[in-house]
Amino acid sequence: MSCRCAFLGCGPRARGHAEAYKLIDPSLGEIVALCDMSAERLQAFGDQFDVPNRYSDLDRMLAEERPDVVHLVTPPTLRVELMTRLAEAGVPGVIVEKPICIGAADYKALRKLEAGSRTKFVVNHQLRHHPKILGFLRDVQEGKIGQVRCIDASCVLPMSGQGVHVLDLLFAFNGYAAPTSVFGASSGYDDINGHHPSPRSAESLITFENGTRAALMAGAGAPVFVAGPNHMHKRIAVYGTHGFLHWRMNGYERSLPGGEIESGEFDYREEDNPGQANLTTALFNWLADDDAVHPNNLQTSLDEWLVILAGYASTVEARAIDMPFDPADDLLEQFKRFVGA
Repeated sequence: MSCRCAFLGCGPRARGHAEAYKLIDPSLGEIVALCDMSAERLQAFGDQFDVPNRYSDLDRMLAEERPDVVHLVTPPTLRVELMTRLAEAGVPGVIVEKPICIGAADYKALRKLEAGSRTKFVVNHQLRHHPKILGFLRDVQEGKIGQVRCIDASCVLPMSGQGVHVLDLLFAFNGYAAPTSVFGASSGYDDINGHHPSPRSAESLITFENGTRAALMAGAGAPVFVAGPNHMHKRIAVYGTHGFLHWRMNGYERSLPGGEIESGEFDYREEDNPGQANLTTALFNWLADDDAVHPNNLQTSLDEWLVILAGYASTVEARAIDMPFDPADDLLEQFKRFVGA
C-alpha cells in the first residue's frame, strides 16, 4: 500500500525533496498534502507539484490527512518542537532536513525523543545515497581498498551548512564504528540565515574504536580542487591498506588493483535527485520492515552531532574529548564566548 506523504515547510529546500518523487514508484509513496504558514509559498509549491490538499495549520493537516511520512523542511531552531508534535500525533515516519541540531540542549532533547518515540526519524543526508557514493561504499564494503585506516573529509561551507554532510559520509565509509576521541580546533563564528550557528572554520581529528583515524574540516581554509562557488567543495578521501578512493562534487579518483589511478568527472546535479529518491525509498522500506533500518536514522545522526559538540568542547577546553561525553547545555554559548562572538 502506498505511503501517504506530506510536507511541513514549502521553502526552496523542500523542492529538492519533492522533485525526487518523480523518480519514486507511486506504489511506494506519493505526496498528498502540504502545510506552510505562508499562503504564497503554499500555493506556489502546491501548483508546481500538483498537490491539491493545502493547509496552514499542522494539527488540522495531521488529523485530516493522517500521513504515513512527513517531510519536515523547516529551520533547525524549530526541530525539537515540531518533531515532538509529529511523534505525539503518531506519524510513522519523518524525514528531517539537516542539520538535526544547533547546539547541546536541543541535542539532549532529541536523544530523549528518540528513546521514547515510535516514530522513525530520518535526517536528510541525501548525499549518502548519491549513485556515485553508493558505488564507492560498495567498493569499501567489499574490501577493494583493504581495511580502512584513514579518512580525510572537508567542505568550504561551515559545519552546520555542509560539514554535517561530509561527517555523515565519514561515518558511512568507516562502517559506523563508534568514535572514541575527538580533538578539535575551531575559530570564528557565523549564524547562517539566523538559525545555522557554526564556527567560521573548524577542524577535528577523530579516533574510532576500530582504529581508523579521520580528519574533518569545514569552513574557511578547507581545500579547493576546482574553482567554483563555496557550496561546490564537499569531498572525502578514504585510504585503505592497499588502495584509496577520493570523491569530490565534480569528479573522483581511485586506485586500481594493478596500481594505476582511475579518475573521472560527473555532474553533481544529476546525482542529487536520485540521491534524494534513494533516501526517501529507504524510509519506505524501513516502515515496511523494522529490520531494514535506515542508515540516516535519528540515533546515528545524533551520534554524528555529538562529534561536532566534542569539537566545540575540545576547542574551549584545549584537550581531546573522550567519547561518548555529556555536553553542557550551554556548550554553544561557551564556544561563542571563547571565540569572541
